[in-house]
Amino acid sequence: MGRRPQPAIAEQLLERCTDHALEHGLPDRLEPLVSATGSSARMLLYHFGTRDDLLLAILRRARQRQLASFGELLCLRPDENYTTTLGRAWVATTGADAQSYLRMFGQLREQSERSLWPGFRRLATTDWLGPLQTGLASIGRSGSETLVLAVIRGLMMDIDATGDLARADAAFHELLCALEPEASPLPPR
Repeated sequence: MGRRPQPAIAEQLLERCTDHALEHGLPDRLEPLVSATGSSARMLLYHFGTRDDLLLAILRRARQRQLASFGELLCLRPDENYTTTLGRAWVATTGADAQSYLRMFGQLREQSERSLWPGFRRLATTDWLGPLQTGLASIGRSGSETLVLAVIRGLMMDIDATGDLARADAAFHELLCALEPEASPLPPR
């Protein structure tokens, strides 16, 4: 008679694996995850099936954390102009707390996306459109959510390539002013 699945243990292992992957990136082998969890490759495979199944679980958990941490930042607030909300969201999603997510999801290139998480790039785009659509409608900019998201994604790629956060911040503020000429400056970092 085999062991019964133990969800609490699997949950703990997944949390530790996700912490490790957010700090160091997705590993090519199981050994870094074995070290990070203090477990064994056999135990990880017992709980998650294959290496790719474990990596997919890590990616999904990281995505849940990202959405929980940053998803509310784009939501319309009744007491605040939406360009102010966007400015605060920009500073948070390009700040130190967001870098591990940007690195991890940046690792998902076309080839690995097909094998690990089909459709991730589409999901990672469409997740943000709803809150942007609602918020932008509040300032009379309905239909601009795709443009705003494209600028955000492009500037994040620019930051990744150049590390020039000040230049990207200036460009994002320029976008906010194009959306609403009286847009507030970005909050301090």
